[in-house]
Amino acid sequence: EVGSEDIDILPNGLAFISSGLKYQGLKSPEPDKPGEIFLMDLNEDNPRAVELRISRGFDLASFTPHGISTFID
Repeated sequence: EVGSEDIDILPNGLAFISSGLKYQGLKSPEPDKPGEIFLMDLNEDNPRAVELRISRGFDLASFTPHGISTFID
């Protein structure tokens, strides 16, 4: 319902998608739902977004991702 905010596609066809951006003062359909990061393999015949687990100790309650980028070393 809140849609994706940004996407970054790696050369190998993996796409990382940020979702759950909330702006202070604007109504959100799911105000208590934390933001999420999804992974999608665009090489698949029927790609689907899979939510990535975020490690323990991270403050999920205030996670509202705005943008996403990757670094390849």
